[in-house]
Amino acid sequence: MHALFALSSVPLFLGALLSDWAYAGSQEIQWLNFAAWLNAGGLLIAGPVLLWAALDALRASAHRPRGGLLYLALLLITFVVGFVNALIHGKDGWATMPAGLILSAVVVVLAVAASASGLAGFLRRTA
Repeated sequence: MHALFALSSVPLFLGALLSDWAYAGSQEIQWLNFAAWLNAGGLLIAGPVLLWAALDALRASAHRPRGGLLYLALLLITFVVGFVNALIHGKDGWATMPAGLILSAVVVVLAVAASASGLAGFLRRTA
């Protein structure tokens, strides 16, 4: 079930990537501020999902296949890279480029991979 909630962070991280891209093209600071808020929103979803998935993995580790560990690892890496990205977005203006844009793209790919892995495991268990 938490895989569905993990999927809801993807649009926020994607919006942050698009805002970074708009900032790189226009140098208008509101895009950078918007990206910082979208990153924070994505982390506010990814953090509790990570905790929920970790507790779920601990509770039922005996009957789960190893695929749950990949999902948990991807969630953890997504959260850590997203947190570093949020710290980079706390800087002023061009100090965030190109690292902020690159990390935003990496976070989107990681969030999609974690969501896909979690949903695949969820569908396997419910089938």
